Amino acid sequence: MEGNEQLAVIIPMLKQVGAAITPEQLDGPTPCASFSVADVLEHMTGLASGFAPAFRGEAPPSADAVDSRGLGERFQASMDALLGAVQSAGALERTIETPFGPMPGAAFARLVAFDGLIHGWDLATSTSQAWNPPNDVVAEVDGFARQALAPAMRDGDTFADEKPVAPNASALDRLVAFSGRTV
Repeated sequence: MEGNEQLAVIIPMLKQVGAAITPEQLDGPTPCASFSVADVLEHMTGLASGFAPAFRGEAPPSADAVDSRGLGERFQASMDALLGAVQSAGALERTIETPFGPMPGAAFARLVAFDGLIHGWDLATSTSQAWNPPNDVVAEVDGFARQALAPAMRDGDTFADEKPVAPNASALDRLVAFSGRTV
């Protein structure tokens, strides 16, 4: 299962969780270190807004560009743009300039799926929502994450050191703990 196929499952789930977040929940804490719910939404919106043009082979948006829409609307639009971009012709074949250096689009889509799956769990957990990605998606993301998550990426914010988990934990809980979250 390619990263764009994983994102075709994860992004609609993210949009559903995002749409159910209330204004009162935005300042709430998340399992993602020093990020509030709003911070996670902003982080995901910003990354998706930059990654979408990269997957399409286009220049990133200008840093001066101002989007006057509210956070919820920007989040939804950025998720739609990202999903469209990773499914566009050539997205998986082109080399993408990423925060970690140049990366093949296929590998970067898998990294984005990992990030989205974990941040979806962060948001759902923080706002008392369900987060139940299909087992096959969790297995694919987990297999990639265990190979790709380098120690240098464990900055304590997005990813921290692996946390212990119960021996009978679900595959999702094991992946979440691997990312540095306490389950």
